[in-house]
This record gives sequence, structure tokens and C-alpha cells, in this order.
Amino acid sequence: MNAFEQLIGGFATALSLQNIFLCFVGVFWGTAVGVLPGLGPMAGMALLLPLTFSMDPTGGIIMLTGIFYGAMYGGSTTSILLRIPGEAASIVTCLDGHEMAKKGRAGAALTIAAVGSWVGGTLSILGLMVLAPYLSDLMLAVGPAAEAILMLIALLIVTTVSNGPPIKTFTMIALGLAIGTIGLDSQTADARFMFGQLDLASGMSFVALAIGMFGISELLLSLKEKIDERPKTPGLRELIPTKKEARESVGPALRGSGIGFALGIIPGVSHIVSTFVSYAVEKKLSKHPEEFGHGAVAGLAGPETANNATTGSAMIPLLVLGIPAIPSTAILLSAFQNHGIQPGPLLLTSHPEIFWGLIASMYIGNVLLVLLNLPMVGLFVRLLRTPMSYLAPIVVLLCAIGVFSEKASPFDLYVMAGAGVAGYLLRRFGYDIAPALLALVLGDRMESAFRSALTISAGDYGIFFAGTAARIFLGIFAVIVVVTIVSKIWAARRQRAAR
Repeated sequence: MNAFEQLIGGFATALSLQNIFLCFVGVFWGTAVGVLPGLGPMAGMALLLPLTFSMDPTGGIIMLTGIFYGAMYGGSTTSILLRIPGEAASIVTCLDGHEMAKKGRAGAALTIAAVGSWVGGTLSILGLMVLAPYLSDLMLAVGPAAEAILMLIALLIVTTVSNGPPIKTFTMIALGLAIGTIGLDSQTADARFMFGQLDLASGMSFVALAIGMFGISELLLSLKEKIDERPKTPGLRELIPTKKEARESVGPALRGSGIGFALGIIPGVSHIVSTFVSYAVEKKLSKHPEEFGHGAVAGLAGPETANNATTGSAMIPLLVLGIPAIPSTAILLSAFQNHGIQPGPLLLTSHPEIFWGLIASMYIGNVLLVLLNLPMVGLFVRLLRTPMSYLAPIVVLLCAIGVFSEKASPFDLYVMAGAGVAGYLLRRFGYDIAPALLALVLGDRMESAFRSALTISAGDYGIFFAGTAARIFLGIFAVIVVVTIVSKIWAARRQRAAR
């Protein structure tokens, strides 16, 4: 069947009452956690991850993915109304979105952000639908040696594009890989770093670690912040942009879609990068660049569209390669694995109902988000007014219930609490904890591919230099290393010249 026929089958799956409800729950919860400062897609997905264990795999993945792109939508609300990014990718939205709000155009800004997000999300899903089958066929020719190198490239890219210093990012990746070795060896069943604790036989609970490091630590950080400004709810009439505003947003929205989609395919490149690139492009192309930072429509429409276009294309490395391109998709990878499903080139043939059902649900979810973010903006504004000191106990209780429901293990509650404190301290000292989670998820697969390759070659390490795919990936690895080193040297020389 061609892609269109398979998509029709996907809609038959996604349009069941259960999956429509789960899609709605996902986008609603995602919008809520995107609106609340401090919480974001990672925390929102981690909180509801345990609920998916007892669900049908397709429905569970649909719900978690809805949280993922729903949070991208919701983050624009606080950026526009309060100049506080609901999540990191909405930082650029603060620049011109809040300035429009100060000029009395908050409603129009929210509409432009919502419609632009819908355009970017829809176009990126179309690209995902077209490209994924071809990339999947290509990846079927990749053996375990090349796969291990590909996992290593993903970790290298995370190191080079992370916001923090490379040494701190490398430290967090090493921490994630080390945590991934705890438990019984998958091939020999030997105990590794368990120290006699039987609760660690199956390894450290990913759910407990994710909820602790992202949910609990986010709450601890958020409790220190106070929101003094109280946002006003825009009226329905105020949500309609003028003809001039609508006209000025068309070009940036289309360009933002292309920028976001192209950058989202690259593992390790986050939504933050695509939004800043889109903003820079729009300012460069504008006939009135002096308006940027003072309420320029293009400065809002472009980055918001790029933000959500990145969300769709970031699913390509996960679904086709089995690599979580960004931290949020690592949660999705864990959800797949909990159901015994390994994303990758075989996903389209072994579980087509999940792949095409997910794509169809993303079309549906993008429509639901427009319906949620505009008529129900008043509800989210009231949620935004709720003090975090009231919300925190409820969120902590939900975290504990979610972790305990996975294996009914009190030990996992201690892991959650310890991970929360550790995540809080690491972030206070400038460490980005997302690379640790990515390394934890990729570590098992990289180790398995590495050992499988050596088993095939009877211990001959030359297998990692044999084969076209392995050589291509090694070449890519070398190029990334050289470019990174050269860029660091040039940056250091520029700093010395500036002095």
C-alpha cells in the first residue's frame, strides 16, 4: 500500500473513541504543563508514563505524544501574557509576543501563535509521513556494528549542541551510561553494581528516575520563583488578528515550518535552536528589523511555527532509527520498550497500526489544540494564577502514585526522591540533566549492538571498520569531532582578539 492508503488505515485506528479520548487527554494535559512555568513536556510525560503500562500500546503512545506537542503549544501562553517562558523553547516568543500583549494585542498574539503552531505541526507531520518509509528501508541494511556507531554519534551530537559546558555534558552522559549498567546483565545474567539489592535486578526504574529528575526537581526550582503580575483573560473578539497581522504572519509561518522540520531531524538539536534560527532569519529578511523586540508579528509567527515543526520531525529519528533525538522522545522510547516494541526500521512492517495510527492522531491532536488554546484560554489563564505552593503537593502526590503503580515497589519511591534531590542540586550547579536521560535510554541499545557485533565477528574489532554503513557513520563521527575542535579553537582566538 502507498502512504496515503496506510494513513487512511491509521485514521481508522486513531478515530476510535478510546484513542480520540486519549489524544484529548494528552493535548489537554500537555497544554496545562506547558502553561505552568517550570513544568514542561519532560515532566508532563514522565508523570503520566506509568498510566500507559496497562493501556493498549497505540493508545498509550498517542497520549504521551499528545503531551509532547501539546506542551509546545501551551508554553506560548505564559510567554505572551507574562513574559515567562512556560518551557525553554518559548523563550523567543517572549521577545515580541509579550510586546504585542503590552500594546493590547494579547488575543491576536495568542491566535497567531496557535495557528502558526498548527501550520508547523501539520506540515511537519506530512513530511514525517512521506520520509519515514524511505528512511526505514535504508536503515534495514544497517548491521549491529554500524548501529553501535550510530548510537555513539547521537551521544556525540548531544555533547556538542548542549547549552552547558562540554565537560559537564560529558559528565552527565557518563552518569547516564553508568546508571544503565546497574542490574542483571541481559546476556549473561551476571549481577552488576547491585550491591546485594534485589530491587535493582531489573535496573534502576526509568520512571522513577525520569519523574524524580524532571518532575520533582522542576517543582523544587519553581517554588523559589514568584509571579507577581496577574495575567488578564483576552476576550473572544480580541482573539481575531487584523488583516495586516494575518498577512505578515503567512511568510514567517511557512519559512518557520521548513526551518523547524529540517533542524528537528538532527539528533540532539532542540526546539530552542530552531526557534532562534527562525527569529534570526525573519529579522534578516525583514524590511523593518528595528521592529523586532517591539512587537513584530514575524518575530512571533516564525519561531512559534518552527517550534512545533521541530516536534513532528523529531519523531523521525525515534520511529525510523530508534534514537530519541531530544529528551522528550526518550520518554516515548521508554513507553515503546515497556510494551516490548523497539522503534526502528522494522516498526513500519511489524507494527504498522501503531506507526500510522500515531501519525493520524497527530493530525487530530493539532486540530484539538487550536480548539483548546483559543476558546479555553481563560481556563489556562486561571490555572496560571494558581500559586505553585498549592499545586506542588498535588503534583508530588501524582508523582508518587505514578512511580508506585509501575511495580508496587517502595524502593522506587526512594529512587524518585533521591533523583529529585540530585536533579535539583545538579541543575543549581549548572548541569543539564537531559543528556543523562538520553544516555540512559541509548546505553542499553548501544551495549547490545556493540556486543552483538563482537559476537558475530568472534571478537574481531575490525567489524566496526567493515561495511559501507559503518564506514559512513565513522566518517560522520570524525567530521563532527574535527568541526567541534576547530570551532572551539576559532572561538578561543576570537575571545583573545577581543581582549
